Amino acid sequence: MWRIKKLIKMLENAKGDGTSMISLIIPPKGKISDVSRKLAEEAGTASNIKSRVNKLSVLAAITSISERLKRYGNNIPENGLVLYCGTVLTTDNKEKRLCIDIEPFKPINTSLYMCDNKFHVGPLRDLLEDDSKFGFIIMDGSGTLFATLSGNTRTILYTFSVDLPKKHGRGGQSALRFARLRMEKRHNYLRKVAELSTQFFITNDRPNVSGLILAGLADFKKELAETDMFDQRLKRVIIGGTFDVSYGGENGLNQAIELASENLSEVKFIQEKKLLTKLMEQIAQDTGRYSVGLKETLFAMEANAVETIIVWEGLNITRYKFKNETTGEEKICFLTPEQCKQRSNFVQDNIELKIIENDPLLDWFADNYKKFGATLEFVTDKSELGNQFVKGFGGCAGLLRYSLECGLLAGLDDEVQADDDDDFI
Repeated sequence: MWRIKKLIKMLENAKGDGTSMISLIIPPKGKISDVSRKLAEEAGTASNIKSRVNKLSVLAAITSISERLKRYGNNIPENGLVLYCGTVLTTDNKEKRLCIDIEPFKPINTSLYMCDNKFHVGPLRDLLEDDSKFGFIIMDGSGTLFATLSGNTRTILYTFSVDLPKKHGRGGQSALRFARLRMEKRHNYLRKVAELSTQFFITNDRPNVSGLILAGLADFKKELAETDMFDQRLKRVIIGGTFDVSYGGENGLNQAIELASENLSEVKFIQEKKLLTKLMEQIAQDTGRYSVGLKETLFAMEANAVETIIVWEGLNITRYKFKNETTGEEKICFLTPEQCKQRSNFVQDNIELKIIENDPLLDWFADNYKKFGATLEFVTDKSELGNQFVKGFGGCAGLLRYSLECGLLAGLDDEVQADDDDDFI
């Protein structure tokens, strides 16, 4: 996801000379043969372009995409395929051919072919809106539908219908027997829904969805939420109680998604709040199982003590790695943009030092967090706790596996030690 964000930013900044920048999106169920036929038709249309330079650029881009598609044979990747190709202008106004193919990290249910003076990255950006998966149970007296929602991708897992006896006006000795049979079938229906819910939404003894929505007609959904047959682990992730919808099946699912949209948007903030609350509790109790700030967190990472790295998604710090070409000694420092401007002549003043790595810190975290046996969590500054985390802790902290004395930082080597003039973080 982090690489996709970087790529989107680069593609948005790319500008072309003329309408020779092609955006092609193929959904998971698309066929290479159909796309190749479409490209052949577009090549025939492009031959009518009056501008010779633009015509050659478009034809070259179509040819590049066709060659790139041959790598995939006849099979579209599981989540679809996104291609961007065209002639773009560099910062010094020179032309450069750019051709990128991307396999999305989740299904992209959009089909697009566009030849323009810019790349169309809207569908790619939509994938980043919400990567959480939510479960839906739409239940009424006619049947039940199980589905999941991730971003703008709906997946119907299972649906079944049921024939329940209705109330009747027959009296006499048979009234109690009919009532008992009716209640027994309702009970069996609830049991089946509860068992299927566990089957679809529990994996490895824990819920596989961020939240669960119960919706439907009548009182079945409330009875399901209250019955002991419904898994307690799923009860804990129910969002917003229950929702009344006017339909069952897919129409009911569409209505439930609309009714629960506000609740779903809050889930990410809830998860972020839980994570930051856990960090604040560790600090308040002074357990020692936390690191605050970049220096402490990097030190704890080197000791393989960090379980979870928490960073602000807007953290703007660059990681520089210098090498002294005379001694061969390497040194690492982390600079903010302001510090980079203040020390813009740092390397020029010390001609023996050569920059061998220059990466944004967030990119470095995304590429290397697994090497330290940690997980990486991005948080925003939109919530109250998130804003406090950014302003108070600098947007970087860690939850540790075991207590680590901060006093050990006194012996930290030069790679992550703050310099005397505070140019190094």
